[in-house]
Amino acid sequence: MKLKPVITFRLSKELIKELQSICASEDRSASEIIREAIKRYLAIYKFRTLRNKVLPFAEAQGVLTDEDVFKLIS
Repeated sequence: MKLKPVITFRLSKELIKELQSICASEDRSASEIIREAIKRYLAIYKFRTLRNKVLPFAEAQGVLTDEDVFKLIS
C-alpha cells in the first residue's frame, strides 16, 4: 500500500481563523477544503494556460468574445 503524500505549509492566523470557521459551518475537515481549493486552482491554471495558447489563433479567425464562440458552436 502506498502512503499518501503530506505537504506542510504555514497559514496566517487570520486564514486559520477563517478556515476553522468554514470547517465548523460546513462540517468538513480543513484537509477537504484545502484539497478542493487546490483542485480548483489547478483547473483554473490549466484553463488559463490553454486559453493563452489558443487565443492568438482565435483572434486571427476573428473570435474575440464569448458571443463569437457561441455563434461558432451553435
